[in-house]
Amino acid sequence: MKYKEFKMPVFGVGPIYVITCLILTIGGICFHLKGYLYQGELREGKIVFIIGGIVLILLGIYLWIQAVMVQKINKKVKENKLITKGVYALVRNPVYSAFIFIFTGLLLFTANYILLILPFVFWAFLTILMKNTEEKWLKNEFGKEYEIYLKEVNRVIPWIRKK
Repeated sequence: MKYKEFKMPVFGVGPIYVITCLILTIGGICFHLKGYLYQGELREGKIVFIIGGIVLILLGIYLWIQAVMVQKINKKVKENKLITKGVYALVRNPVYSAFIFIFTGLLLFTANYILLILPFVFWAFLTILMKNTEEKWLKNEFGKEYEIYLKEVNRVIPWIRKK
């Protein structure tokens, strides 16, 4: 059953999600820099964290470019089209995944184990937001097509499509 009077916003839950995670990331980095999280700080092996951070930030930028510029998600939402090809065949929410990767990459630069709790918070927050908003809108709008897509493609972590 479709409700024509209700349309999903072009940016979905994005602004709420990204701003919240940005604040948590900045807060975590500030706590680290002020020395409040000294217990979790690595003394050796920081280079592994820095390399991991760079890789995650580059992956996040790639996902964002693919979703926004190549696949033109904003245009497709306005046209009321479901995208299941390209980067959307690897992850249902590549823009949100991009921000998780970028924020996690920034946190890795601190080489602080305690801050690695935040990516799990980001994931849980996104899962709750998506299940209660966008996924309901999309199920309502695209029905069976979206139900199949839900079963084949992960919500946040890019992966080869399950067929």
